[in-house]
Amino acid sequence: MDFFDVHTHTFSSDKKVFSIVNTYPSSSNFTQPFSIGIHPWFLNKDKIEEEIVLVENKLQNRNCFALGECGLDTLIAVDFELQKEVFKKQIQLSEKYKKPLIIHCVKAHQEIIEIKKEVNPKQAWILHGFNKNKQLAESLLKNGILLSFGSAIIKNKKLQEVFLELPISSVLLETDASEFEIQEIYQKASEIKNSSLTDLQVAINQNFKRIFIE
Repeated sequence: MDFFDVHTHTFSSDKKVFSIVNTYPSSSNFTQPFSIGIHPWFLNKDKIEEEIVLVENKLQNRNCFALGECGLDTLIAVDFELQKEVFKKQIQLSEKYKKPLIIHCVKAHQEIIEIKKEVNPKQAWILHGFNKNKQLAESLLKNGILLSFGSAIIKNKKLQEVFLELPISSVLLETDASEFEIQEIYQKASEIKNSSLTDLQVAINQNFKRIFIE
């Protein structure tokens, strides 16, 4: 495996790419490596119990590598207390089945950190699509939350500066729903880090093994 894509909505047919495809309780194809979770955007109060059972069932599938994406979003109309309740239920499943947690977070980083302190999880937490400032990045890392970067690092100069400062042992890369290939994101990441592509691949692969395999 040369390239690891921690969070994507499209499976790569390239044999050199290991993709973890994001799925939902309503998804039907679980033949490829996947993560599954109840996204805060799609919370339906009447279906939560049924969907939690579906998620728990799929977490036991050998192709399941993570729980997610799940998390908190203050910009949507869904009741925030309900979001927190469902997020905590999914944290419990992440711990029970020893699956890393892939987190969606919009303007709720402090709440995520507080919940992490409260539950003190053993599984890795990965905040996907990170595109904020260095201060927030350091705060998340200090609280044991890993950061996954996507295509925003290709053009966002401020984010490139943040990425440059962070230890490579704390980051992962992803395509999410972008038009970019994971290879392009790796290439840009290696340029920002002033490292060879090979060295970056080795480092990210080590992160992957530590988080998802060991």
